[in-house]
Amino acid sequence: MADWTHKTIDTNGITMHYVEQGEGPLVVLCHGFPESWYSWRHQIPALAAAGYHVVVPDQRGYSKTTQPKEIDQYTQFHLVGDIVGLLDGLGEEQAVIVGHDWGAPVAWNSALLRPDRFRAVAALSVPHGAFNGKISPLQSMKAMAGENFFYILYFQTPGVAEHELYKDVRRTLRMLLYSASGDSRREAGLASQAPERTGFLDQMTDPDELPPWLTEEDLDFFTEEFEQAGFFGGLNWYRNLDRTWSLMGAFAGAKVQQPALFVSGTRDLAQPPMIEAMKASVPNLREIVWLEDCGHWTQQERPDEVNEALIGFLNSLD
Repeated sequence: MADWTHKTIDTNGITMHYVEQGEGPLVVLCHGFPESWYSWRHQIPALAAAGYHVVVPDQRGYSKTTQPKEIDQYTQFHLVGDIVGLLDGLGEEQAVIVGHDWGAPVAWNSALLRPDRFRAVAALSVPHGAFNGKISPLQSMKAMAGENFFYILYFQTPGVAEHELYKDVRRTLRMLLYSASGDSRREAGLASQAPERTGFLDQMTDPDELPPWLTEEDLDFFTEEFEQAGFFGGLNWYRNLDRTWSLMGAFAGAKVQQPALFVSGTRDLAQPPMIEAMKASVPNLREIVWLEDCGHWTQQERPDEVNEALIGFLNSLD
């Protein structure tokens, strides 16, 4: 950790905290929920050692980065704008952008909206077009869930999920990180639950011991981050699904033309039919890497394999 540095930068109306290491072509790594720059702790030194300038921000609403109080300030246009402003502040014309979980839509949309600034894209766990259906995402989820509990719909009411998740932050993170991992005994994915489920954590398991890829020190770090920042910022990304879908209407059917890489675990949320559908909208998708028995926390669960895939992809560009 001593080899990377912590910095802040003003971008798109907010102050963004980021971690930086290495020299060479710029690679920006975007985290998901509920994570921070720290979810890329295994990739930062590996990519830097491979000859890349690695920059990993805490995105809007997370950790030491500004958390706007207005819910409508968390659309994909805001989030992509934050990364464009990050490049401007760094004095960089172009970058390869990599995203995991919610960071994946940021990466895909950065490539789609600003192909002049993002020369290639890699995504982990969430394929392109995951929320680009003909009807709004929330309408689609309501039809899918019916009377059952579904976590994204539960997240829509401000304050409700925040209260549940913040009650015991360490327990929340321990349960979520374990339950969505490949080490969990549950079925892959976070399916809708029976109507009697009343909270997000009702579908989670609190493990007797942490999986081998997650240490007590790692959990300490994440816990401190969310005890300080809370969950409001991250949850607001979910609350802008329909708003972003509406604003993106002008880009319906547009394709990501840059070289692309996709990585997912076989026990993750993204299933093969979604991946096959993505190929039509990402015509230069060079490789799909499946990590056997890996869950949702791809770069944390399988750091060596993810590093190998990313470095191979990056080297192929240069």
